[in-house]
Amino acid sequence: MIERGFAGQSWLTFRQALSLGGHVRKGERGTTVVYADQFVPSDEKRRAAETGEEVQAIPFLKRFTVFNTDQCEALPEGIVTAAPPPPPGLIEPAVDALIKATGITFHIGGDRAFYAPAEDFVQVPPPQAYFEPINWHRTALHELGHATGHPSRLNRDQSGSYGTKKYAFEELVAELSAAFSCASLGIVPTVRHADYVGAWLDVLREDSRAIVRAASQASKAADYLLGLIPESVASAPSDSVVGDCEAA
Repeated sequence: MIERGFAGQSWLTFRQALSLGGHVRKGERGTTVVYADQFVPSDEKRRAAETGEEVQAIPFLKRFTVFNTDQCEALPEGIVTAAPPPPPGLIEPAVDALIKATGITFHIGGDRAFYAPAEDFVQVPPPQAYFEPINWHRTALHELGHATGHPSRLNRDQSGSYGTKKYAFEELVAELSAAFSCASLGIVPTVRHADYVGAWLDVLREDSRAIVRAASQASKAADYLLGLIPESVASAPSDSVVGDCEAA
């Protein structure tokens, strides 16, 4: 489910989809699952009854090809595809409140984190997919940092393709925004913001003021996001987001 970005853990066979009045979309690739169980043949039951011995069950494996409900069409409404929520306690309340307050479509699932500017949505793998779930918050805030650049929000130039200076600059903004937000909320990820920022600074090494300009844009992004958190949930409000990050 995580690897292929499905919304939930609802699966059925090709025939089951048909029996429900739906069908698997053309070209979809199935997933192999194995059902393990055991059974007791009638002869074995009779033998055990005659001898007074315990019955000997025979183990078996049965292989099926199944499809996620996300790969199907025309299924009844009762067949849910919603992803189960992460276990309680994995997402900090302030970050959860921030995500809800942004109004940005935020998907939890898949095997990679990204922001899709054209469709204006964020996708981040579930917290339990991270070796240390605290790092999920840094990733979520990084992608939300990108989302602040949408024309309906802070309207940054996000037209750069991977490897270009425009792309590198936007990555700097998003990561610095995540660092500022984490610092303000008291979240301490084990990943190092500085390492990520340094990698993109290499692309911009000819521009000595790139980090200053990126920090300015990132401060606006972080202030935008942090300003959406209801006061009742914000754990550590700050007047100067950039100052918090520098102190951290």
